[in-house]
Amino acid sequence: MQATQLHPLWHDYPTLQPELQQVMQLMDANINISDTAITSAILEMIHSGGKLLRPAYCLLFSQFKATDRQRMIALAAALETLHTATLIHDDILDDAKLRRHQASIQEQFGKDVAVYAGDYLFVVVFKILAQYSSSFKSIQLNSENMEKILIGEVQQKDRHYRIDITMTQYQEQIQGKTAELFALSCFLGAYESGQSAPFAARARKIGLAIGMAFQILDDILDYQAVSHEIGKPILEDVAEGVYTSPLIFALQTDYRTELLPLLRQQGQINATDRHRIQTIVIAAGGVDRAKQLATSYTNQALHLLNKLPNNATRTTLIRLTQQLLDRHN
Repeated sequence: MQATQLHPLWHDYPTLQPELQQVMQLMDANINISDTAITSAILEMIHSGGKLLRPAYCLLFSQFKATDRQRMIALAAALETLHTATLIHDDILDDAKLRRHQASIQEQFGKDVAVYAGDYLFVVVFKILAQYSSSFKSIQLNSENMEKILIGEVQQKDRHYRIDITMTQYQEQIQGKTAELFALSCFLGAYESGQSAPFAARARKIGLAIGMAFQILDDILDYQAVSHEIGKPILEDVAEGVYTSPLIFALQTDYRTELLPLLRQQGQINATDRHRIQTIVIAAGGVDRAKQLATSYTNQALHLLNKLPNNATRTTLIRLTQQLLDRHN
């Protein structure tokens, strides 16, 4: 079993560290496959520096009521396993060479191994859920969530190079691709710990708002960073026809006439073109308007968090959410 190194984010949350360590260890323990290439690929991905945000939110929402901690750790591990599987498949669809500043699984081992690795992790998700869930409800919810993630990915793929993409369509995509898994994490933490239906529903709304803000901020970073800061070439998504909020907002301005000739090159966009697009989008106010959108979701999440019972867990949730949604790198 590999040594478990948590992301530096959790240095500020020492009470969460032991359970997050156990999440990683349980994920490792459930990787039982004879193919060494697939095993290596999966373990490489699991230990590649992910923040474990989704299991952390699940664990935190489960703390509002005394419950079996081992069961909650297992559910948190299932959520992170699901997240890892979706990342592997996402990289395959995008033909991504980098993930978290390292070569992606499909880049290192080939697409065949990456497909098998992602599929195997979906099996692991249900294996953990079948053993630890209190009812079939969690399994049903995870199945529905996988469907929403897939729909989000398909929507994004169908809208490649669509310069007429609307903000509504963009938000539908990121809800399926990112926010639904945050929502599920918060909901399961509340639901599986025996909280009331209204409490669990509120937890889901909080997770959805956090996930929306999180993805919008990620999209903004692509327009503010340089390649070495984000672990991939800048505006790689744009070159692949994936248009996000800063660009969509910029296309709604007079700067559209400068952007369209560049975007119509589609897959032929080079590094100089990317920098030009980055400059135009910032000048058009696309980044500023995207920040406003992210702020609105952040405020929604914090407003709902402040309605939770006033205790140490609520304080931690608010602090984590503020830290997460006020990031610049």
